Amino acid sequence: MLYRVEGIVIRSMDYGESNKIVTLLTQSHGKVGVLVRGAKKVRSKHSSLAQLFTHGDFSFFKSSGLGTLNHGEIINSHHKLREHLDLSAHAAYIAELTDRSLQENESGQLHFEQLKACLEALNGEKDMGIVTNIYEMKILALSGYAPQLEHCANCGRTASRYFFSAGLGGVICPVCQSVDRYALQVSEAAHKLLRVFAQLDMRRLGSIQVKDDTKIELNHCIRALIDAQLGLQLKSRNFLEQLAKLN
Repeated sequence: MLYRVEGIVIRSMDYGESNKIVTLLTQSHGKVGVLVRGAKKVRSKHSSLAQLFTHGDFSFFKSSGLGTLNHGEIINSHHKLREHLDLSAHAAYIAELTDRSLQENESGQLHFEQLKACLEALNGEKDMGIVTNIYEMKILALSGYAPQLEHCANCGRTASRYFFSAGLGGVICPVCQSVDRYALQVSEAAHKLLRVFAQLDMRRLGSIQVKDDTKIELNHCIRALIDAQLGLQLKSRNFLEQLAKLN
């Protein structure tokens, strides 16, 4: 059967001497794998379609298992995301996080729209760290692990200040702090932004100014939550964090 989909390349790997296998996050069919024959050849008309972050229209034949590309047209190559190290590191992490958090053929229209908006935000020179944090919150929510940020995740109380418990999946009040000895202190500013990020649609992302200290808090909270709830070991995240130490 011939399929025609709008998709974004979230993984690309070599296959044989001249081919590549790409994983697409599509608007209509979730995550699908497609063989791109001859993609490694310099003069291949399909080589650019097999590059990471490419957004395009893809036509492929598939009966079961892996599809085979028949034709494709690029909508946005996102070449800038491959040319600058910092941007490439953030985009690669976002792509791997998307790939690892979704099952094959899992419905992905909202995932697709959020990823598309996220890559466009990175390409548009918005704050890379903030864009990434917001997208991480989207992935958590779409995976069923949206954090509890409105009241204590343990007892349900509202409080004037909170700690952040990745294990309990949200903020906890001072009374419940002893329940999780690894709970992180969270400032009012960071708590407020976590709540904003949880509600924000990537497609409506404006300019957000965040102090450096607050950015560090947000990173600690969100990454701890991903570790506790999703349990993913991502090579791209290790590189991203090493790169951050050098800057």
